[in-house]
Amino acid sequence: MDIILSLLFALFVVFIAAQMFTNALEYMGERMGLSEGVTGSIFAAIGTAMPETIVPIVAIVAGGAAEHINHAVGMGAILGAPFMLGTLSLCLMALFAGMKHGWDHQFTPEPSGLKRDLTVFGGAFSLVIIAGLLPTDWSWVHLLCAIILLVTYCLYLLITIRASSALVADGHGTEADDPLYLGRIMGDSNIIASLQLLFALVILILGAQLFVHGIEQGAAILSISALVLSLLIVPVATELPEKVNSIIWVRRKRDTLAFGNITGAMVFQGTVIPAIGMMIMPWHFSEVYAIAAAALAVVGALWLWFLHQTSRLNAVMLLGNGLLYALFIALVIFLV
Repeated sequence: MDIILSLLFALFVVFIAAQMFTNALEYMGERMGLSEGVTGSIFAAIGTAMPETIVPIVAIVAGGAAEHINHAVGMGAILGAPFMLGTLSLCLMALFAGMKHGWDHQFTPEPSGLKRDLTVFGGAFSLVIIAGLLPTDWSWVHLLCAIILLVTYCLYLLITIRASSALVADGHGTEADDPLYLGRIMGDSNIIASLQLLFALVILILGAQLFVHGIEQGAAILSISALVLSLLIVPVATELPEKVNSIIWVRRKRDTLAFGNITGAMVFQGTVIPAIGMMIMPWHFSEVYAIAAAALAVVGALWLWFLHQTSRLNAVMLLGNGLLYALFIALVIFLV
């Protein structure tokens, strides 16, 4: 009972913090004249990706357990983030959108940004998978792959920012739905918005950590590997900011922000974080779970791309990404 109450409290904390985060982000994006693509795919994606960025690095560099356990947790957290985003996160967003707007509701994210995000992620994460199948002692190849991934993300940032002004002129500028929350008390300014954004991000991280702790306690009776635990447990909590932020935006029919928040995070998690992993730990997929999670993340992105290209991007069809997550759970149950 205590674990359930702890999880419910953690979810409540994350929801409130996400409301503050999205409010501050919308305010700053509008004041700076940025497109929804930049606000969602870069600012929101990187900001809410901080928890799952920190977890694998801490696990690998400063973990207290045996080295192979630290590497398993780090690998699971690195691969688990894109996997959760490309499967469960998109499914939950579709679920809440369907309940709010109807199951035949057609999503209308800005097309060029979504296509760019999915193209970059698909190519980059395919390289991540190929690198993971190579022998561990091919360190120079892993280093080269890491450099390619980092350069790819830098180019992605440049292209996305350059496209911002044209998108704003075309009616895709960021617009805040509500006044800045702290502005009602302390006055509107970019400094106050930054303080609200930072405060919300800290609370998001603390709420996610509380959720992780509760999940770990509840999963203590399960006899599965550290890699599987990190694939399933850590991303569930660390991806909560993306899930909640995107759910808030999609229920307001701010589809560009909602999708960009997830697909932009997929690009960041599919390039920068694996690159860091390749440089600080042996990069090799030694368990089938790692290969399955990485492959399903790419399949989830391909399914989203297919729905968008064929004008079938509605709530019902996007629930299909949740089936990919269920498929992984079935694989874990079958192999345990």
